[in-house]
Amino acid sequence: MRRKLVMAVLVTVCVILQSTVCPMIAIASIKPNLLIILTVSFGLMRGKRSGMLTGFCCGFLTDLFFESVIGLNALLYLWVGYFSGFFYRIFYDDDIKTPIFLISITDLVYGIVQYILMFLLRGRLQFFYYLGRIIIPEVIYTLLVTIVFYQIFYHINKRVSITEKRSAGNIV
Repeated sequence: MRRKLVMAVLVTVCVILQSTVCPMIAIASIKPNLLIILTVSFGLMRGKRSGMLTGFCCGFLTDLFFESVIGLNALLYLWVGYFSGFFYRIFYDDDIKTPIFLISITDLVYGIVQYILMFLLRGRLQFFYYLGRIIIPEVIYTLLVTIVFYQIFYHINKRVSITEKRSAGNIV
């Protein structure tokens, strides 16, 4: 129960930060994607199921508040969480290289899929312009923000896991 409450609070806080603080710290209209960081982090730390649930919630709230098409981001973030959950078994606590690599690849693929679904299908064929001016700078900015936010998410997850283990020990 505590884990679900913590996840709901984290998703809500990240959606609020994504919509309020990130536009204020945007550089040339490029802002970091906190929801990708959250989804990949919990997919890595907790596995496929937690990654999918976190991703779906992040995507659904993004669709609900910011997009005209409901379900597209929910589906994309769900897949991001599922994909990152595959790396759950090779995840090491003290190694930040795996999350940084996975977040960069995920954000790159997310940007390309967003381009295909939102622009290419409308006849806007300037892929390399979009790649160089929006996707790559967003990936770099997201990686810089990942260094801080991943540590926060990691410590929150660790604290919740310790609390769950204590609670389980008290029941038995």
